[in-house]
Amino acid sequence: MNIPHLVSMANDISAFFDGEVGPQEAPASVALHISRYWDPRMRSQIIAHAAVGGEGLCSSALAAVRSLPPPVVRS
Repeated sequence: MNIPHLVSMANDISAFFDGEVGPQEAPASVALHISRYWDPRMRSQIIAHAAVGGEGLCSSALAAVRSLPPPVVRS
C-alpha cells in the first residue's frame, strides 16, 4: 500500500475520533483502531513513515502512530 493512502486513512480515522472523543483522547482511540484493524504490513509502513517525520499526518494521527509498537510479522 502506498504511504499517501495510509496517511489519508489515518487522518480520516483521526478526524472521526477527534469528533467522537475529543482531541485529547483521539490518539489512543486511533492507535487502538489501527492495532485492531490494519494489516501488520500497513502498520509497519505507517510507523516507518512517522519515524521519519510523518509528513501529512494530522497531530492526532501522528501521536497515535508514534505510540504503536512495531507489529510482529509472522511468516
